[in-house]
Amino acid sequence: MLFKPTFWLKSVLSIDEKFLKKNKVKALVLDMDNTLSMHGDPKAEAGVEEWLDKMRKLGIKMRVVSNNTTRRVKPLAGMLGLEFTANGAKPLTFGVNRAVKSMGVRKRETLVVGDQIFTDILAGNLAGIRTVLVEPFHLENKWTFRLKRTVEGLVFKRDYSDLEWK
Repeated sequence: MLFKPTFWLKSVLSIDEKFLKKNKVKALVLDMDNTLSMHGDPKAEAGVEEWLDKMRKLGIKMRVVSNNTTRRVKPLAGMLGLEFTANGAKPLTFGVNRAVKSMGVRKRETLVVGDQIFTDILAGNLAGIRTVLVEPFHLENKWTFRLKRTVEGLVFKRDYSDLEWK
């Protein structure tokens, strides 16, 4: 099923050395908003910078692919030391495929990691890359986000009971 992730984890911080070795992962294509930071926030969520350092020490290649603009993505990606593709057009596969090619890895060694089924997971699955659905650090209170999460819930049961709306 195109909307079903390969893996479903609590957060990007749940990806650790054991998980990567078990699944023979050498590269991560990372979503930005609600995966590394709160939507529109100029800084990463707590623990993300340390997690990125651990990934780098393990030799994991990483690149951000975001549907957001360069104006939004460049400052945070730069602060985190990550290469990026803005205007990634997910769920289309252009940005994801470009990221894999730029990292010089094979698709079977890569994971697409994000919080949205209809963009991140669908893009990865359409590109033939394993996917990781993560829960957002916080739930956003805007009606557009509430609608999106409700529709996602119709396709894939997600439990937000321990998260708060912000």
